[in-house]
Amino acid sequence: MSQQSVMWGAFAILMIVMLAVDLGRNRTSHQVSFREALIWSIVWIGLALLFNAGIYFTLGPAKALEFFTGYLIEKSLSVDNLFVFIMIFAYFNIRGEHQARILKWGIIGALVMRALFIFTGIELLKHFDWMFSLFGVLLVYTAWKMAFGDDGEVEPEKNFLVRLARRFFPVTRRIRGDWFFTYKRGILLASPLFLTLVMVESSDVLFAIDSIPAIFAVTLDPFIVFTSNIFAIMGLRSLYFLLAGVVGLFAFLKYGISFILAFIGVKMVVTVMGYHIPIQLSLAVIVASLALAVTASLLWGRGGEESPGA
Repeated sequence: MSQQSVMWGAFAILMIVMLAVDLGRNRTSHQVSFREALIWSIVWIGLALLFNAGIYFTLGPAKALEFFTGYLIEKSLSVDNLFVFIMIFAYFNIRGEHQARILKWGIIGALVMRALFIFTGIELLKHFDWMFSLFGVLLVYTAWKMAFGDDGEVEPEKNFLVRLARRFFPVTRRIRGDWFFTYKRGILLASPLFLTLVMVESSDVLFAIDSIPAIFAVTLDPFIVFTSNIFAIMGLRSLYFLLAGVVGLFAFLKYGISFILAFIGVKMVVTVMGYHIPIQLSLAVIVASLALAVTASLLWGRGGEESPGA
């Protein structure tokens, strides 16, 4: 058995155990406190770093550097998701305890979609080199749109999946309990919680289109791409409740993330042209961009959003 097979097994066992713990801990809706969010954020970051150490000692420092760079990319891009989640929950008037339940199932759905996107994308890039340029241009365009485009608004009535759900299921006007579906007089009814979940899942599809190509600039190793992505995604719910109340303070963070996307997009394009940017330089650019964006936000940013539990 190869060392990577051992790490695949360790990763699978760890994810199964943590999913079981998470599902058992959150069988019913509850308000996630700042303390709980902080503890679980530390747990997930700690597990990612511990797993990174395991990669270092079994697969070597090069693979460990790839994992850390990929994890940092996906983690920083996931922060931008918080802005959209806040708008979605505000639109549907979802309280804090229901937000946790929606994010739980949203993340489980995201795990499946990310797996499909990652392994399909890797196979395409292995067979069609020109797709590196396509993904690179897509990332540069996304970076420009994120930095200088309109922030936009949540518009469920224009979302295809939401309109499809409304066509198949009558939706109740109010939220009663924490169920997504219920039977009433022999009719299957959907709760607004279900429509919110559909919005969250469809949003993650768009996030995946932006974020997954970014890690392809680091490596095409399925093990590194998949595990770093999943570790970043699994800690997203805790990160949401940890930062959503103060996310308005990070006014310049989107510019730092935009620069990272643009840099990675350019890296993918020049790779096709025969130029190689070392991963150490890529990691340095990512860390410096995030550090400058966070520092500028704390010094000159303006506070903003309400707590998710409000």
